[in-house]
Amino acid sequence: MGTKTVDETGAEPGTEATEVTEAAEATEVANDDRAVDMTKTDAVDETAAEDGEDADNTDDAVGDVPAGPTGVGQGAGAVVSAALGLVSLTGSWIGTVAGARQTLVGQLKSSSGSASVAEQIQAVYGDAWQTTALWGGLFALAALVTGVVVLARPAFGSPARPQAPWIKSVSWAGIALGVIGLLLAVLKYTDALLGLPSAG
Repeated sequence: MGTKTVDETGAEPGTEATEVTEAAEATEVANDDRAVDMTKTDAVDETAAEDGEDADNTDDAVGDVPAGPTGVGQGAGAVVSAALGLVSLTGSWIGTVAGARQTLVGQLKSSSGSASVAEQIQAVYGDAWQTTALWGGLFALAALVTGVVVLARPAFGSPARPQAPWIKSVSWAGIALGVIGLLLAVLKYTDALLGLPSAG
């Protein structure tokens, strides 16, 4: 009566159920591990894809910046043009020295006493003033040419980089000063403006 029932294989009836339950639990654990691994793999792939997109966007942003001249030379040229135009109006050191030298030459020529008063005035003062006007005209012409070259430079450069407004303004100022200085130099050189006084 107290004998346990044993099947033909010699195993107890509850053993198979226990083994089946353990096998099912092991399968569930393995499936859970695979799901966790797949989740990690997907997260890594998404992170790598986002990093790749960010790198591509960064490369595109860097590539959008056009390489070319910075406009420093054009700005310097504009300032030089304005400075030359101002010098043509106010006078330059070299013009002053050239005028003083011509005055000395005129004094040497008229020291003989054989020249008339009009010739002495022309030799001592007129030639010196014309020399000063000539140098002023040269500075004005240099200012005019420099300003025109600066304004025309973008036509021969990169069209993707427009010229800065202040460069255009300073260049136009240099051109205007150059035109005024050139006009005054011509008028002075021809004695149309501030001509020599009459000797009679």
